[in-house]
Amino acid sequence: MTPPLRVIFAGTPEFAAAALAAIHAAGFPVPLVLTQPDRPAGRGMKLQASAVKRYALEHGLALSQPPSLRRTGKFPAEATSAIEQLRVTPHDVMVVAAYGLLLPQEVLDIPPHGCINIHASLLPRWRGAAPIHRAIEAGDAETGITLMQMEAGLDTGPMLSTARVPIGPRDTTATLHDTLAAAGASLIVEALRELERGGRLAATSQPEAGVTYAEKIGKHEGALDWRRPAEALARQIRAFDPFPGGAATLDDGTALKVWAAEPVAHRANDVKAGAIVDVSPEGVIVVCGDGALRITQLQKPGGKRLPVREFLAGTPLTAGRRFMSAD
Repeated sequence: MTPPLRVIFAGTPEFAAAALAAIHAAGFPVPLVLTQPDRPAGRGMKLQASAVKRYALEHGLALSQPPSLRRTGKFPAEATSAIEQLRVTPHDVMVVAAYGLLLPQEVLDIPPHGCINIHASLLPRWRGAAPIHRAIEAGDAETGITLMQMEAGLDTGPMLSTARVPIGPRDTTATLHDTLAAAGASLIVEALRELERGGRLAATSQPEAGVTYAEKIGKHEGALDWRRPAEALARQIRAFDPFPGGAATLDDGTALKVWAAEPVAHRANDVKAGAIVDVSPEGVIVVCGDGALRITQLQKPGGKRLPVREFLAGTPLTAGRRFMSAD
């Protein structure tokens, strides 16, 4: 009888926790979990454990939180200790999902079957930090999961398997994240079972054509420029939900977050971009560089996300007012 495949897991957010939970539930021994150190979060900026750490603690899995795995960085002693722990922990393969720390070649060489990364795009499109956001922002019709044999380059390793996921017209980064997390969890369990049975996984080099990079999301990217087409702004709003949110500023300086909007046909008739031309419980219609947006969910500073009907009850808006465009 083939001995069970032993899996070291490295990951940090909810996306990774879904994969860890699936691997553990499938019966694969997990002798060690790596996750990033606790980070300050929330209004009180208290240290918060990652989703992966919470799962590991709840299920009694050995846990390590090195600040780095690079001996030449700021934390050489901590990196050396973590690398030694990897060397002495019996395992067959390492699975990596949204870990957030660079794995040097020294670490990639430790597992007998190498390191398998769960990446939330159809490689080589959207290598890098924010593939889900960028796919929605760009208007891609589909995305997916790629399992990749890791190498030192940024998401450049050979592909092991893929799962394709359509991007719906109302998908946000939040909804698509959950769909992709479930797809990634299923795909990695299938791959590990195949590796356990056959001792290897077939790999295909990534094509040289079609490479794009998903840069990390900056808070400033939420600012809405109403001179852009309505279609592009709608994608921007969906792409940046839940972070950083679509940021809009009224003509009196009030900052609002726009959380949901849909393009609608509209003839501008010399009305400036950003002008509010209609207000109703169904939405606030704002003229854009091409077409218009019907905003259906808003939030004011210190408030909650609200459907337009509820938002207008506490914060009246009228036709003739204007959102200012980001410079």
